[in-house]
Amino acid sequence: MLCFHSRAPRASCLALAARAALIALAATPATLLAAAADEATATSSAPAAAATGAATTLPATQVVVVTAAPVSPLTWETDPRLPRQPVPASDGADYLKTVPGFTALRNGGTNGDPVLRGMFGSRLNLLTNDGAMPGACPGRMDNPLSYVSPETYDRLVVVKGPQTVQWGPGASAGTVRFERDTPHFEEPGLQATGSLLGGAFGRADAVLDATAGGPLGYARLSANHAQADDYEDGDGRPVPSSWKKWNTDVALGWTPDADTVVELNAGTGDGQARYAGRGMDGAQFLRQTYGLRVERQRIGDVLQQVQASLYHNRADHVMDNYTLREPNMMGPMPMPMAADVERVTQGGRLAVGWAAGGLAFTSGVDALHSRHRQRSAMGRGAYRDEPWATDAELANTGVFTEATWTLDKRERVVAGLRLDRAEATDKRTSAGMGMPNPTAGQTREETLHAGFARFEQELAGTPLSWYAGLGHTERMPDYWELFSPDMGPMGAPNAFAAIQPERTTQIDIGAHYRSSGWSAWVSAYAGRIEDYILFSYTDGGMMGMASSATNIRANIHGAEAGAEWRPVAAWKLGGTLAYAWGENATAGTALPQMPPLEARLTARYDDGRWSVGGLLRAVAAQRRVAPDQGNVVGRDLGESAGFATLALNGGYRFNERVQLTAGVDNLFDRTYSEHLNLAGSADFGYPAEPVRIHETGRNVWVKLNLRY
Repeated sequence: MLCFHSRAPRASCLALAARAALIALAATPATLLAAAADEATATSSAPAAAATGAATTLPATQVVVVTAAPVSPLTWETDPRLPRQPVPASDGADYLKTVPGFTALRNGGTNGDPVLRGMFGSRLNLLTNDGAMPGACPGRMDNPLSYVSPETYDRLVVVKGPQTVQWGPGASAGTVRFERDTPHFEEPGLQATGSLLGGAFGRADAVLDATAGGPLGYARLSANHAQADDYEDGDGRPVPSSWKKWNTDVALGWTPDADTVVELNAGTGDGQARYAGRGMDGAQFLRQTYGLRVERQRIGDVLQQVQASLYHNRADHVMDNYTLREPNMMGPMPMPMAADVERVTQGGRLAVGWAAGGLAFTSGVDALHSRHRQRSAMGRGAYRDEPWATDAELANTGVFTEATWTLDKRERVVAGLRLDRAEATDKRTSAGMGMPNPTAGQTREETLHAGFARFEQELAGTPLSWYAGLGHTERMPDYWELFSPDMGPMGAPNAFAAIQPERTTQIDIGAHYRSSGWSAWVSAYAGRIEDYILFSYTDGGMMGMASSATNIRANIHGAEAGAEWRPVAAWKLGGTLAYAWGENATAGTALPQMPPLEARLTARYDDGRWSVGGLLRAVAAQRRVAPDQGNVVGRDLGESAGFATLALNGGYRFNERVQLTAGVDNLFDRTYSEHLNLAGSADFGYPAEPVRIHETGRNVWVKLNLRY
């Protein structure tokens, strides 16, 4: 695997890119190379058992994914295995930035926290294979999507706003699902996809996804390894940001017929990450997952499908100040120190689909239980000898029903209702500094309601469709809001005792235009959030920043829009725009952590063999800020400047099985930083006043995709 420096002369970079491709070819698994060597033979000898939902040929019109468009009102779906620009994503949050309206709270090279329309944390329901995998760090160093390698999944599905009730509680901002499809083989066969990536600043990725099966079942292996060194910003200054990750998942499925599957799956992974904006680094991101899934389709005329799943997920995360850095003798942690935090989440879901006349329903029940525990110690590795102490238990049980009423072939009403019973138990015995915890052993229980209704219409005789929906959801405060703040609302002993559930009511409207040469869409929203959970930060001196959490009223609104024009068959021009606005209605000030206005312009040429494209990303300055307010991860650091970056890419398709793509991000080597960001840590020489972490300078990469 080749890694090279982005600041080399252009000719040198091109030569190195070519060399990387040759090394990648040499390192390719033999089975994939054999398939790629002879296109005619490979095509004629491909198994007759093309698997439904398994690996598919890369579409010629999507050589490099730079933007995305909705597939239905408020729903976005894409294949995360497709080549993409900027450089292929290191985690789930990085990939979500392909969808307009998403950004990430940045902290260096990887594991940014996903943000949709300025909303953060469990306002986003994040699922993998329909199971929850919340991280364990009290500061979300290991947020749920840090355990996701996008290229090992078949589909990314996003629903914006409180416009579905099927996939768990809360989800006031939206629902994100990374999914793997079920393969079906008509005869014994083997399918595999793989990719290799080499890039600047030590970036090196390898992905393999292989499925073997027959009429009665299948076995699937998904694995990846990825890493990167510290990158340099546009001024050539190094930014502490190195990371490495690996994941391995296996699935065994029984398919007695085309409508039935019983699947048992298991997975594990680990990694490390160095953070310029934190006082500790991630020394371990150990993931262990187990799942069972049973599905039956096309059962009868009324009862049409049954889906059942169980999962057991464990995150064991170690943070320290000595594995990837040296302790700062002048900082709040001058001696080697480590904290080990673990979160085990188990749950399940049962959903039944049925239809009668023009009505189609999905009804069901889901539940989860999550236990959090931790241990810590001074000294290198000393935490391993410490006993575990459980500090929190959380649980939720919900029932839901979602229906689509087809009024005629052009009009539909989609609606849903959900009822949840949530509880949280405070297992902490100490409030710190030797003080007893006033809420030790207490359990909070809340009954939460959610519902939505949406009208969709395709206008007769026109290529235009539109929708309007109203949604309401109530969200239990999550682990980070109940247990992480140093203080709760004024007069309360802590956050656990007094932070109230959020209640969001939001209107979503939009339209979509499709014709032979044009496609355009727009979606807008306006909402009111009662008891919005707001974090505030104050200087705690040598102990760092102290946080408090309280409830406020908030108003939000915004919009996203996009268009694509195909002047001729091989060319496609497009652009997207995303805008979000938030107000602290209690104080009459700006709501913190709102992303600035962002536009993306794209151009792509693809004749089926050669492709070339470009992405211009322009981000406006953000002047509406609330300094020292935010969420459990980040706070507004003040106003931010606007910036623009240009990225170019090109590709060559050798045949239907082999594709080579290459690109350069931040072509002009700009020095810039994202508005949603962490302040640089003094451990790495950043000044005491908050300074945002700069993004990567010029970044060159090359990627090889293969399919068997």
